[in-house]
Amino acid sequence: MKINQSRKKALLLFSGGLDSILAAKILARQGIEATALTFVSYFFDAEQAKKSAEENKIKILTKDFSKKHFEIVRQPCFGHGAGMNPCVDCHLLMLKKAKKIAAREKFDIIATGEVLGQRPMSQNIEALKLIEREAGLVREILRPLSAKSLPETEMEKTGVVDRGKLLGISGRGRKEQIELAKKFGVKNYPSPAGGCILTDKEYSKKLRELIEKAKTIEERDLKLLRLGRHFWKGSEKIILGRNHVENIALKKLAERGDTLLELKNIPGPLALVRGKNRKAIELAKEKILKYAKKSENKNPEFSISS
Repeated sequence: MKINQSRKKALLLFSGGLDSILAAKILARQGIEATALTFVSYFFDAEQAKKSAEENKIKILTKDFSKKHFEIVRQPCFGHGAGMNPCVDCHLLMLKKAKKIAAREKFDIIATGEVLGQRPMSQNIEALKLIEREAGLVREILRPLSAKSLPETEMEKTGVVDRGKLLGISGRGRKEQIELAKKFGVKNYPSPAGGCILTDKEYSKKLRELIEKAKTIEERDLKLLRLGRHFWKGSEKIILGRNHVENIALKKLAERGDTLLELKNIPGPLALVRGKNRKAIELAKEKILKYAKKSENKNPEFSISS
């Protein structure tokens, strides 16, 4: 098939990991200019994506979809992974956003760095088909790393992209990607662990409790989940810092209506209580003493502020 030689533009979902970097390189190899699209939410940021884009001279767009993303975290249509990660719904949301941007900014291609079979929940063949269908992008998402292992896209059929210059990688191994990185001269890339805290089991456990017990949830509540030990007294939340750094962070995140407790005469954790409930404050005192450094002082004194 004759390949369309005019300069084409691709909008590439971009995490800043090795796969998305390689996808941009593969597109560039056939004269397609990739613009990275990365998203920011309450649970992941764009720092790695920005760093990787700068190092590899890739233009980048950053979109914050925190509120909409939190909606699907709470109630995903297609379920959670091992933690609170709604991977299928999350990727679908990203592609719906990308579709609108591509239409508005006149991109010729929507692409991702996905590898078939790499992630069991969201990158198996059925999940990829489901996401395409739900996003209204059947055969319109180019996956340069796995294209030859997937059905031919419209871009390949019409000659916008040369299928012969795409790859057919599949599975969870990284050997082929690492070899490609050497070939393309990509030296700096993060480990494949990912930057989404929703895959963390401890964080996910605390988030589930928050959703079940809190009357309202603000962005600050989600930030607090990253800090300290968490306890509940009814609907009141108690957070204990585990070290000096966390104690300082808790103080910075405290707002009007919160109660801060710390020991005056014994080294120990600071506690932040969401509210002024007397029983919650008493429980916070018990927890502080439990985790405080041992002391001969039998009369601990508390500093309480709000």
